[in-house]
Amino acid sequence: MLAYIKLLRPKDWAKNLFLFVPSFFAGKLFDLYKFELLLGGFAAFSFLASSIYIINDYRDIESDRKHPEKRKRPLAAGTVNKITALIIAISLFFAGMLISYLLDSSGKFLFVTSLYYVLNLGYSFGLKNVSIVDIIIVAAGFVLRVKGGSVLSEVDLSQWLTIMTFLLALFMAIAKRRDDVVLKSSTGEEMRKSMKGYSLEFLNMMLGLFCAILIVTYINYTVSSGVLYRQFGHRLYYTSLFVIAGIMRYLQITFIQNKAGSPTEILYKDRFIQITLLLWIASFYFILYMKDVTIFDK
Repeated sequence: MLAYIKLLRPKDWAKNLFLFVPSFFAGKLFDLYKFELLLGGFAAFSFLASSIYIINDYRDIESDRKHPEKRKRPLAAGTVNKITALIIAISLFFAGMLISYLLDSSGKFLFVTSLYYVLNLGYSFGLKNVSIVDIIIVAAGFVLRVKGGSVLSEVDLSQWLTIMTFLLALFMAIAKRRDDVVLKSSTGEEMRKSMKGYSLEFLNMMLGLFCAILIVTYINYTVSSGVLYRQFGHRLYYTSLFVIAGIMRYLQITFIQNKAGSPTEILYKDRFIQITLLLWIASFYFILYMKDVTIFDK
């Protein structure tokens, strides 16, 4: 049973929490009806993501067996039958699509999840081998999660939030590719075909570039006219402290520890990242949801 649970990669479902981002940023997270819809959307994206993970693992069995960590995956380790895994993947696909259809009568959420699935299917069937395209697809998947959350919560998705999500996902994807390059230099094994288009110098430069753009974009969001119009934005720039600290820590993990291979593992295990994230959420919550009692203007 444990092997089948690992096959679904439930740890990676944390990525689907991005569905809650639009309602959180809009100060409407605790609308009970919308929150229930978002939970349903979380389930739909989780089922579809697990379906893609299984298909991807099925196609990468041989290369995963050469990887020090991925070789422990159920299909690479041989603890789950290939045919059974494919049946599970198909079942998860239909379950995810059915939930998507039932959640939104307009069909917009179904369109978003369908686009997410097709895009990631293309990734699994070859696009992941094309450098630059591979990380753009990964980043686009996070944007689609946020878009799905926007549809279900009926919150307009601002251009700033879309850009921030894309840049953050791109930043983490580049850090992950850097980890693969470091691994290749130490083991001699090329874990991805797309690695031919990457070098340590190129990825280091991209990390620095997108790190700077991401921070500037976040600060611009906190002082943007749209946020100011909602009468709490003039205080939001305080939260930039935790964003900058979190990015600095991620860079430290990437460059000093060379352990940026799994963003979800970092989220689950790194205490600094966890505390920074909780402080960011708490400060954002205090400013957005308790703005009438805030002391910052006194």
